[in-house]
Amino acid sequence: MSASDGGASKPASIPLSKQNGMIDLVEINVKAGDGGKGCVSFRREKFVPRGGPNGGNGGRGGCVYAVGSRSVSTLIDQRYQKHYEAQRGSHGMGKNAHGMDGSDIEIPLPVGSVLTDLDTEEIVGELLAQGDRLLLAEGGIGGRGNAEFKTSVYQAPRAAELGEPGQARRLRIEVKLIADVGFVGFPNAGKSTLLSVVSAAKPKIAPYPFTTLSPNLGLARVAAQKNFVAADLPGLIEGAHAGAGLGHGFLRHVERTRLLVHVVDASSADGRDPVEDIRVLNRELALHSDRLADLPQLIALNKIDLPAGREAVAAIRSALGKAPVYPISAVTGEGVQKLLFDSYSSLQRILKREEESAEKAEADRRAAATVYRSKGRIQIQARGGGFAVESKQASRAVVMTDFSNDEAVWLMGKRLEQLGIRQALKRAGAKEGDSVIIGGREFVFSNERQPGSIAEFLAERRAAGRR
Repeated sequence: MSASDGGASKPASIPLSKQNGMIDLVEINVKAGDGGKGCVSFRREKFVPRGGPNGGNGGRGGCVYAVGSRSVSTLIDQRYQKHYEAQRGSHGMGKNAHGMDGSDIEIPLPVGSVLTDLDTEEIVGELLAQGDRLLLAEGGIGGRGNAEFKTSVYQAPRAAELGEPGQARRLRIEVKLIADVGFVGFPNAGKSTLLSVVSAAKPKIAPYPFTTLSPNLGLARVAAQKNFVAADLPGLIEGAHAGAGLGHGFLRHVERTRLLVHVVDASSADGRDPVEDIRVLNRELALHSDRLADLPQLIALNKIDLPAGREAVAAIRSALGKAPVYPISAVTGEGVQKLLFDSYSSLQRILKREEESAEKAEADRRAAATVYRSKGRIQIQARGGGFAVESKQASRAVVMTDFSNDEAVWLMGKRLEQLGIRQALKRAGAKEGDSVIIGGREFVFSNERQPGSIAEFLAERRAAGRR
C-alpha cells in the first residue's frame, strides 16, 4: 500500500511513461569482470641471496547490478544498449602488490521490473521499490599470488592462480505495473474516466475503442491516510491470452495487481452484453494464468447516469448472483465513493493474508536452508558414461588453474583432495579411468592419492612423459 500525506487536499497522479508507447519488454546481456591473475615473483635484493616469494594477488572483477529508479519509466535505454560489462580486476604484481578491484556497474531500471535468466527461465529477482538493488552478475575473484602458497615445506612456490571468470548472463526484463487495484474491462467501458475522477491522473479520454494504449497510474484517496494506487489498464478483447488486441501487453500488467475492478458499460451503448463481457474477461484471465483467475474482483456497473444503464442494474445483479456489484457513474460520481471504500477494505484483508504467507514462506526457506547445509555442498551426477561434479569451490579451483604450470596443477590437486572430491566420487561409484567433469574440464579418475610433495608430483609427471 502507498502512504499519502494526510494534509494533502488532492489525490496525486503517478506518471508511468512519457513515451507514446511504453517499452516494457527487452532482452540484454550482462558480463561481470574477470578476476585479475596472481603474480609469480621473488625478492631480488642485494645481499638477499634467497629472497622468498612476493607475488601479489589479483583484484576482484566488478559486478553488474540492477537498481530500481522512479526517474526511469521505460526500457528505452536497454532497447538500444544490449550489452553491459563490468571492469576486470587488475593483475597482481611483485613486492606483494595486489591488483585493484574492478569497478561495479549499475543499470537503472523502472520500479516494477522483473528479471529472468533466459537460459534457465528462473526469475533472478524483482525491483519493487526505489533504490532496490539486485545482483545480476557476480565478478570473479582474483587469483592468489605465489606468496600465498608458501609453507614451511614448500618455500619457493613457482605457481599462482588465474583470475576467476566473471559471471555472464542473458536476461529478459519485463516491466509490470505496480498497482494495488487494476481497472479492467472492454474498450470504451469508462476505465480512464473513472481513474480521472478518483485521482489526479490525466489519461486520454475519447469516445472510441482503444483510446488507452499504455497503462496509467493514479493515487486514489479514500480518506486521510487511506489510499491506494489504481491503474487504468488498456482494454482487452476476446483472445487476449493468445495475443489478440493488446494481448500479453495488457495481461502482463494485470499480474501485479492485488484486486481487480471490472468496469462494464451497463447501458450497452456499444451493443455489448455486460454479463457476457464479464464472463469473457474472466475466461481470458484464467487462460493466461491461474493467479489472475484467482484475483479478488469487484464489478463496477458504469454509466448508470444513462436511463438504459440504470434500468439494467437489477437484471445484471440477478444474472451475476453473489458477485459484489457496484452501480456507478464515472461522469457524475454517483456510487464511486462506496466503490473506493470497499476496494480499500478488501485490500487491507488481502495485505494481511500476504504478510502471513510471507512469514510462513520465510520460515520454510530457513528450514530448507538448514537441511541443505547438512547435506554438504558437493553433488555428483552420472553423465555420459562418466561423472560430473557440481561444487562451486571445486569449479573455482579448476578454472583458476594455469594448466601450463605443473606446480599450479599440483596445487589444484591438493585443493580438490581437501574438498573431498575424490572420496565423493568413490562413494558415487567412480572407477579407475572414469571420465570426470569439473568446472567444464575433463579429468581421468584415479583411486590413488596425489603425491604429497611437489618434487614427487614432478617426478611422476616426468616418468609419465608429461613434461
